[in-house]
Amino acid sequence: MRILLIDLNPFMPPVTPISLGNIGGVLKSHGHDVDVLSLGSNSSFSPRGLSGYLQAYDPYLIGFGTYQRNIPHVHAIAAMAKEVLPDCKVVLGGPQATFMPDEGLHLLPEVDYLSRGEGERTIVAITEVIEGNIPDQPIPGVTTRVPSGDIVTGPESDHAEDLDEYASPWLTGVLDPSAMEESIMLTSRGCPNNCLFCYTPAAFRGPTRCQSVERVLEDITYVSKKGSGRLWFADPNFSFSEPRVVEILEGILERDLDVSMWIETRADMLTQDLINLMKRAGVHSVAMGLESASPNVYPALNKGIEPSRIGQAAKMAFDAGLDVELFSQFALPLETKQDALLTLKFVQECGVKIQGNSNAQQMHLYFGAKLYENPTENGIRPLREDLPPFLAIGGEFETDWMSKDEIKEVKSAWRAASLDGGKRVVS
Repeated sequence: MRILLIDLNPFMPPVTPISLGNIGGVLKSHGHDVDVLSLGSNSSFSPRGLSGYLQAYDPYLIGFGTYQRNIPHVHAIAAMAKEVLPDCKVVLGGPQATFMPDEGLHLLPEVDYLSRGEGERTIVAITEVIEGNIPDQPIPGVTTRVPSGDIVTGPESDHAEDLDEYASPWLTGVLDPSAMEESIMLTSRGCPNNCLFCYTPAAFRGPTRCQSVERVLEDITYVSKKGSGRLWFADPNFSFSEPRVVEILEGILERDLDVSMWIETRADMLTQDLINLMKRAGVHSVAMGLESASPNVYPALNKGIEPSRIGQAAKMAFDAGLDVELFSQFALPLETKQDALLTLKFVQECGVKIQGNSNAQQMHLYFGAKLYENPTENGIRPLREDLPPFLAIGGEFETDWMSKDEIKEVKSAWRAASLDGGKRVVS
């Protein structure tokens, strides 16, 4: 079967996400023909050109990585695909599809499937249903539009406990590091923490799972020799296991790999020795989640880490010659305007430049986050009552502690302090 996987991000230059690459690698290992198309803010394409491409490649299944920010654009491209290829099937995966209410599919007539959670096994199950011509069969981990027009959700899908089970997108040739300025890596999934605002714990269920050290080093070796050597690790907590991360970093040194790495981790997972090893192995930047520095706010976020510990980790990283980025948010539960400005002051006092990922952003409420279960009980007041069911609240709210105007004032304060006009690299 010919399958097309599309990443559509109209707000920044195209960068193929590793999630689509992983799905493509698994599909290719099952004998399917796979192409991955990344479209971004500077992509040169027209509706006519895209239509011609779809006709030429003629995929029978088209999968989209779907987020709150791009679902209107995905909607439009999927509708175009159905006009060009009426018999093709369309599946949405990614964060927006994982916890989207079933009724969201009723307003997306061009979409046939919602893939819930990890996509590797669900996409294979979808291809088996298509090839077996059994469209009425419930698919584990998938919400399906059946021929009668009804919406059917299958039982919960299981996932691989050992991530080595999934074929490498690099070694299968689905992703080409030589065509990328920076290669995205993902060596583990899940998070043992349960932050109030975060989607990850519900999406990945259970303890952190990971690739073996051997598999990680195999991919890094291939990518560093074929590509630029610039690696961006999408792991939610790269150093969740100190013995494992030490073995990976020492493996990079033993293989004499020339790499430059960006990683994200928790501050309480960092020691001076580990930071020094990171520097020797080629890590150039460490990003950490701060969210809020206000004692009135951060204890209720369930993050379980003191801002002072984050400040200490930032100092250790700076002392080792690494750059530091701190993720923070505003309009959090219990947060006043003064609390939000305290976080800005904390970041500045840590010596972190207000640019890139260190530009704060308004908290967004997405499907799957614990806070989304009862927003009003947490002081969140949505500003719209007419949201279609495929859209979450996002940033369209005010709180019991900050009005819409005050939220704008905090955003303006961060932008005024920013060195790059508030541009954020990762959200």
